[in-house]
Amino acid sequence: MTYHPKSDFIRVMMERGFLADCTDMQGLDDAMSKGVVPTYIGYDATAASLHVGHLLNIMMLRWLQKTGHQPITLMGGGTTKVGDPSFRSEERPLLGPEQIDANIGGMQKVFSRYLRYDDSPDGALMLNNAEWLDELNYLDFLRDIGRHFSVNRMLSFESVKSRLDREQSLSFLEFNYMILQAYDFLELNRRYGCLLQMGGSDQWGNIINGIDLTRRVLDHEIYGLTSPLLTTSDGKKMGKSQGGAVWLNGDMLSPYEFWQFWRNTTDADVGRFLKLYTELPVEECERLGALDGSEINDAKIRLANEVTTLLHGADAAAAAEATAREVFEKGGIGDDLPTLALSPDEIGDGISIVQLIVRSGLAKSGKEAKRLIADNGARIDDAPLTDAGLMLDAAAFASPVKLSAGKKRHALVTLAS
Repeated sequence: MTYHPKSDFIRVMMERGFLADCTDMQGLDDAMSKGVVPTYIGYDATAASLHVGHLLNIMMLRWLQKTGHQPITLMGGGTTKVGDPSFRSEERPLLGPEQIDANIGGMQKVFSRYLRYDDSPDGALMLNNAEWLDELNYLDFLRDIGRHFSVNRMLSFESVKSRLDREQSLSFLEFNYMILQAYDFLELNRRYGCLLQMGGSDQWGNIINGIDLTRRVLDHEIYGLTSPLLTTSDGKKMGKSQGGAVWLNGDMLSPYEFWQFWRNTTDADVGRFLKLYTELPVEECERLGALDGSEINDAKIRLANEVTTLLHGADAAAAAEATAREVFEKGGIGDDLPTLALSPDEIGDGISIVQLIVRSGLAKSGKEAKRLIADNGARIDDAPLTDAGLMLDAAAFASPVKLSAGKKRHALVTLAS
């Protein structure tokens, strides 16, 4: 039986493919059609930037605000000290407070591109769970909160079970994570009237814990909604590229490389990604996704432009497209390519081509760079690169040197002035 939602938000979630599960669809839909529903997603500060894997949930918060509700971005200043064990094979490395604060600063830059933070009823809130977690008294917490959790039930959650089934140890520190996340939902409901937690479907168990705890302690009705865990049509986890994580901060991944990631989308994913990552009407997304032959490339450029415009602005998207056209269609250099600037001291009597390929980010190691050359996948100034022992001296950099790995990944190497 197809559910016909009353609220704009649930309709958008269903139409565009954001919805995996909801704890009480009818109840949430009713609440959203009556007034503003404050809604949170939590982000642990494990890196200095968010990456493409986070973008699905950021778009959910954006649609939430566009349909009249209040997004809460909860930074895990407290929970990052513990580390989420969900579906991980090993414990996360623990970070110190200074690193956590620096990471939060980097992540906050991205949210302001997608959400409006102000005092209006649907103005987004930026909160940090260290606000309440850092003040907890351990004995009071055990007595008031811990008594509501069944260890038997916690062991049954898939995220914990999968770790134990592989006979990998789960520390008591990590086991506490799900209690702390549940407590976040309780505190957000108590302090800010938050009624909904959203997350990826791997967070289902943690979300259910928070709902149960809040009902037991405050007797309040709250909700959970999850998005599908996204893989590309070839089965890869969304957000990984050959060069590693696809970061959202421009100082960690250039707007051109970000644009290029979307331009390289597999044909079968174009329509789905347009619905999830852009604000184009659903009918237009479906029309573009159904194109084939060379026309699907136009749809990929549209996808890359729309997604890059949301994050980095229309100028950055236009510059990236212009660079791509120059590089691919005219064999030119393009102004916007990732650039490695070398000092004369670094070049010395000569620098190896293998080192340049690694340092410019086109390969992760010397071994990978040599394999790229051996497989005829490397080019220098658009000519095949066959000699892995090639050395370049300072004179070779009188003009920028263009390096390529395959047809789609390029970098410039210049001499720093």
